[in-house]
Amino acid sequence: MSAATHDLPQEAINAKLISLIASGAIVLGILLSGFVQREPTPYDIYMAGLMGMWALFGLRISRAITPLLGLLVLFNVGGLIAMTQMANLMDTPFYLAVSFFLALTAVFYAAVTEARPETYRLILNAYVVSAVVTSLFGIAGYFHLFPGAEIFTRYDRATGVFKDPNVFGPFLVLPAIYLLHRLLTGPVRRMPVVAMPLLVILAGIFLSFSRGAWGLFGVAAILLTGALFLQSRSGAFRLRIVVMTVAAIALLVLTLIVLLQIPSVAEMLTVRAKLTQDYDSARLGRFARYAIGFQLALEKPLGIGPLVFGQIYGEDTHDIWLKALMDYGWLGFLSYLALTLWTLAAGFRLLLRDRPWQPYLLCAYVVYVGHIGLGTVIDTDHWRHFYLLLGLIWGAIALEYRHQRQTRPHLRTAAPAVETVSEFG
Repeated sequence: MSAATHDLPQEAINAKLISLIASGAIVLGILLSGFVQREPTPYDIYMAGLMGMWALFGLRISRAITPLLGLLVLFNVGGLIAMTQMANLMDTPFYLAVSFFLALTAVFYAAVTEARPETYRLILNAYVVSAVVTSLFGIAGYFHLFPGAEIFTRYDRATGVFKDPNVFGPFLVLPAIYLLHRLLTGPVRRMPVVAMPLLVILAGIFLSFSRGAWGLFGVAAILLTGALFLQSRSGAFRLRIVVMTVAAIALLVLTLIVLLQIPSVAEMLTVRAKLTQDYDSARLGRFARYAIGFQLALEKPLGIGPLVFGQIYGEDTHDIWLKALMDYGWLGFLSYLALTLWTLAAGFRLLLRDRPWQPYLLCAYVVYVGHIGLGTVIDTDHWRHFYLLLGLIWGAIALEYRHQRQTRPHLRTAAPAVETVSEFG
């Protein structure tokens, strides 16, 4: 027997060990994403090291992911150009460094999921764990379940281990939608196992009292349910979706009735349920700043520099499109617009195709669509989970591109076959 034959088992063991280490490293990064108090966050420091290690060991950015990288780089170049318009740089270099780092995380997640499609499941499961943990902190803080728990609240709203309830709430939506998908499509016997973490996360979303998070979850849940209904040709499955949707609405109404019996919840809900707040419609409120900002963008095509708008008008833009114009100039705005349209169009084309990674794409896509709408009333520029969404969608775009090349004889290359993902759920 040759030496090569003797080496094969050890090589297989080594490959398995490396795979486990790589998977564990990604899982740890996702777990850290639920802890965002100040920049740089533990997630930032850890991911910077992890991406550097993967780059050293040959992380490949394929042709299909290149548009994502190129447009994000152009977006950040727009920020560098806008910075030249500033008399005082303040913390702008650090801010732009974080922007570029987060852009690279999107490319990293896209490259990793393309290379290892089974990573989708690891990422989403780790995200659920992170969301449950930070939700529990938020719930404990809101109800003052132990001394000092109020540090997990702000403005009498749950924040978990975040500094802002308006980021905490949206962060929880993707894992909630993922669990909702599993609830709708998984076996009945596993429903209680899925329902428990889902209820914890939904409680976190509700107690954040973030209107954006409420709307984001509602829109994503409707889109998910509609897509599953259209995708299935089974009358029994469609009936199941209808029945579970009606039951979920009834449970939601019942839960709201119960929660409204708690005075603090009822008072906060009354305040937050208003369509507009005082800071929206004041003389220099959010809506007035939109008009001022877009007018200023016509006068300053290179932008005015990151963080400057807030210094001038007392509050930041609270609109990702205006943010792009002010902080990244017209170059940044057009790059962001092109990236958004490209992501929406490319993702939509393969949304209902029968692929092993399709369930993960569907969950990420409907939440991404909601974030695009949410970005018109809030700044999502440094939301770490937003770049994760981008990466998950572009990973699926790249996988589809490779799949098409391998299934067309005249386009086949020597590229290795795509690994399949284990059964969803």
